[in-house]
Amino acid sequence: MLRITRAHWQAIIDHAVAEATKPAEACGLLAGELGDIDVKAVYPCGNAAPAEKQDMLYELDSHDYLKADRDAQANGWEIIGVYHSHTHTEALPSPTDIAQAPDPSWHYIVASTRLPTPVVRSFTIVDGEVAEEPLVLERPPAK
Repeated sequence: MLRITRAHWQAIIDHAVAEATKPAEACGLLAGELGDIDVKAVYPCGNAAPAEKQDMLYELDSHDYLKADRDAQANGWEIIGVYHSHTHTEALPSPTDIAQAPDPSWHYIVASTRLPTPVVRSFTIVDGEVAEEPLVLERPPAK
């Protein structure tokens, strides 16, 4: 299970929708405490894949990755996952996503902008095996 605030969830959707107009896949990192299920920060990153392939592929910009990692560490967190969008397909990891999954302990969020209403799902990818995990939206605090 992965728990995320509505603000972080919306930031992922907003990034995905904005990049879909290019069209390009959005990508970014998730930070939290190792072993915890709560996303503490979302870091939008640039897509460093070749421009002609950005509508089907993402590659995290290395400078953005470094900035996110440093900020996470400064807050006592670690990078616990990645998100990216699919402009033409469902919110499922592609064979390329599976092959390039860098860390079996990470969470992998895929946001699809294929339909008018974006779909966001979370997965684990371990040794090429994909398993969907519940993505729980945190309720706003009661007033």
